[in-house]
Amino acid sequence: MTVKRIVANIATTDVAAARRFYGDVLGLDILMDHGWIATYGNGEHMTVQVSFAEQGGADTPVPDLSIEVDDVDAVLAGMKKAGFTIEYGPSDEPWGVRRFFVRDPFGKLINILQHD
Repeated sequence: MTVKRIVANIATTDVAAARRFYGDVLGLDILMDHGWIATYGNGEHMTVQVSFAEQGGADTPVPDLSIEVDDVDAVLAGMKKAGFTIEYGPSDEPWGVRRFFVRDPFGKLINILQHD
């Protein structure tokens, strides 16, 4: 038996609200849209991971999702331009990532990070 995929499911009464944050700013494609559920992603192979944490590092809250990007500063600029409030960072962390925290339209704390 092999785990092939792990999908984060975020409950909402407004599925379309995800488009601006996950589609427009992060650039993810809609992979599936049935009206009541929309799945965002891209064509790249992603590693299956699930993390369990007592804190988010640097004594921050544990984020609901961590999203690795190739240009964290470009995403930071896009989030600010789109009006999303940055809750932490940007910060160059001693464990080798540059990151910031932002809340998505559903109130989820998102850790946007780039490995050095």
